Amino acid sequence: MAASKKVASKLENDIEKHRSECNWEKLKEVVAQKKTKTQGIEILSHLVSGECLLEEYLLKNPPTSINPADARTHLEAAKDHFNQVLKAGSKSAYYKDALLLLAKLHFALGETEETLKLLDKVKLEEIPQQDLPCTKLKLLAEGYAIRGMVMEKQLASQTEGTKDKITEDDVIAMFEKAGDLAMYYLQEADKIRYGSGGTITTYTTSGHPSSHLAGPVLETAVQRAPLLHIQHNNLDKGINRFRQILKAVEVRTTQNIRTTIARELAEVLLRAVCQQAYTPPTLENREEKPETSQRRLSLGGSLSSLRTSSSKGSLRPKMYTADSRPSHCPSELLFVPKSVDEEALLLLLLSEVQVNRDVVFNRTGEHTSGREHSYLHATAIYDLLAIALSRRAQYGLLSEAMDRTMKFSFQELHMWRQFGYSLMSAGKYTRALLVFQECVQLDPQNIDVLIAAAKICIQHLHKIEQGIRFAMQMVDLKPDNRFLLSRGYLLLGIGHGIQSSEASLHPDRQSHQKESLKYLKLASTHDPDDYQVHFHIALQLALSRQIPEALQSVHTSLMLNPDHGSSYHLLTLLLSAQKHYSEAMSTIHIACKEFPQDFGLQFTKVNIEEICKGPEEALMTCKMLLEKWKESQDSIIPSMEVTTVHDRDRVASEKRNVIQMGFSDRTDAGSVHNSVAASKVEQALSEVASSSSFLIKTGSPQVNRILGQIWLMTAELFLKVNKPEDAKNCVNEAVLTTPLSHRLLYVRGLIHEYQGNYIEARACYDGALAINPSHIKSLQNLGRLQMELENLEMAERVLRTAVNTDPTAHQAWLTLGKVLEAQGEYENASNCLMTGLELEATSPIVPFTTIPRVIS
Repeated sequence: MAASKKVASKLENDIEKHRSECNWEKLKEVVAQKKTKTQGIEILSHLVSGECLLEEYLLKNPPTSINPADARTHLEAAKDHFNQVLKAGSKSAYYKDALLLLAKLHFALGETEETLKLLDKVKLEEIPQQDLPCTKLKLLAEGYAIRGMVMEKQLASQTEGTKDKITEDDVIAMFEKAGDLAMYYLQEADKIRYGSGGTITTYTTSGHPSSHLAGPVLETAVQRAPLLHIQHNNLDKGINRFRQILKAVEVRTTQNIRTTIARELAEVLLRAVCQQAYTPPTLENREEKPETSQRRLSLGGSLSSLRTSSSKGSLRPKMYTADSRPSHCPSELLFVPKSVDEEALLLLLLSEVQVNRDVVFNRTGEHTSGREHSYLHATAIYDLLAIALSRRAQYGLLSEAMDRTMKFSFQELHMWRQFGYSLMSAGKYTRALLVFQECVQLDPQNIDVLIAAAKICIQHLHKIEQGIRFAMQMVDLKPDNRFLLSRGYLLLGIGHGIQSSEASLHPDRQSHQKESLKYLKLASTHDPDDYQVHFHIALQLALSRQIPEALQSVHTSLMLNPDHGSSYHLLTLLLSAQKHYSEAMSTIHIACKEFPQDFGLQFTKVNIEEICKGPEEALMTCKMLLEKWKESQDSIIPSMEVTTVHDRDRVASEKRNVIQMGFSDRTDAGSVHNSVAASKVEQALSEVASSSSFLIKTGSPQVNRILGQIWLMTAELFLKVNKPEDAKNCVNEAVLTTPLSHRLLYVRGLIHEYQGNYIEARACYDGALAINPSHIKSLQNLGRLQMELENLEMAERVLRTAVNTDPTAHQAWLTLGKVLEAQGEYENASNCLMTGLELEATSPIVPFTTIPRVIS
């Protein structure tokens, strides 16, 4: 007899242990192998058998998505087991357990009336909560949670004549009780499951350990209370309830719930809270006086005081307080978020750590459900992280975070696409293109990806052929969205336009120009209200010297978007091409007033003032530009970090749009075909030289380039007012910022030529061309200098290179005509002079190529 009691006691302990661990597979084995058949063990076996059937079914089919007809079939056996326990009478130790489990079963079947009857029979409020075992704590918490769910349904359906009306506060109180008990239960279960340093138990079923312990009912209850506060327009109470849950001491069994709560709170903060209405979290001491609690309640800042009176009698989980910090960490060193973005970002970064730790990597079939669950959870967190970091323009951090998702995003298009966009925003164009190429392989018909890849190739990496292929692939899909189709044709038009500018043979140049205009007009047909399309049509027409047609298109662009700075810039150059300098001066003045940070407009204004008002007035503008640069260099480029890893991308993107902030390199304006290789050489040489200790290091190379540009422009103007020494001083200033620029060598050549030092001038022009062989002004001046030195053959060779590089360089044609005339080739000379005069009649103040081809 004593041996039988010992076996029964051991069996009860084993069953209790496995129930507290929610190890249903092991429970079924223990019940099936029981060797004693006492009445108490038989009742417990029925209870456990029914519980196993119910819990395993609910793990696969949460109550919110159950089909009652299907559930009734699967849960019939579980119901019979619970009824067997109830037959033992109310004196049985497992009677109330069976009632609670049966209420849970009826709730899963959608039978709310029967559920409430069973819960009323249990009398939840009368059950003593102290010293309850974990299994009973869980059942009690689930009882409150189920009652709250049923009450919520009744609240939605009750009418004005309904007796015993249910209030919103009643429902929230139930969920808060359930949530407090659930967190307390999980903390107690962690002690049993892991002890002081136990190992994590593994399961054969999918999912996470804490989700098994809590179950879908308790997980819903923990999340529901703060969401109901928010739905009922009590945003502060909802947020503080979220914070209260997160302040529960973290254990391994609560990690997944905490991650979910942190994500939901971050989403609420990002979507519904502005900085003006934000209340930071507060630090609470272990003991809080009643008057302090009441004062915090009036301020909306207390966490514990937000609990309703009906929930204050329930067990509360152990909470973090200011007193629970490490002894070596004073309270003033504890981090407390001061803004919405800080708190949201902190929550998301903590969630990211947990998600990366819990992600399922095993790709076998049995882990499919767990893998999909962890991926969807991670996707939600990283999408919110993208929103939070994008608000602060922290694209570098975002790209690093998205990079960490690649280890569990095999063939997941969404994560790859997000990663590509983050790299693109961070300026890491080479890697972004590789990512988008992978996206195209995953989904060849994804239009957004094709547009992004084409844009990177054409606008940033100067891979024109590849960009045209991506754009053509997108256009061939014929999307229903007219805007997207128009954007594809726009990219094709820009790509062919760039190829037209770079083509060395006249037939190729004409062919690409024709293709460019064809695609741009198709883009206009599909989206006639896109100002960018009309702008690029105008720019392409201007490059082909069709000035009246270009004026019509740029006027249309400005009508559609009066705030487009590049359209004002193009209008100014078109007016100057028609020699309407006063109108051009008025236009550029308005544009500079509207876009004071656009240095491209400012540089063009200097050129027009030089013609209209003289070089002295232009010098005053240059002085103003220097002051403006000093005042606004921090606002021109928000991030002053100098990155070396991705300089390759930036150099390539500077093909004809040096940087996308309104800066246009006036010095290269006459050079339509600056090669990427030449830009890389200049960039590399400048970086090597700028490493010397005597050079100014103001930060970004782009900022330095602007300052150097201003000094060199000022030097040219000083030469025109016969002040070569002042010009030299300006060049010396430019050396400190752009030490080995081809533009710098060109201006030095001008100074030497002004002083009659032709040999030194020729050496400077040769140096400029060594760095950038396509610099038109250096070619023109070198050709003219060779002619003056009577090196006619060399002059002809240099000038022919210039006109082949840029057929619209009228000064090169005129000088070539003079060289041919000196050689006795009068017919060819006449043709060259006539071509030069015709081009001069439509030549703008600075070439149209100063305006970058940028797509926003």
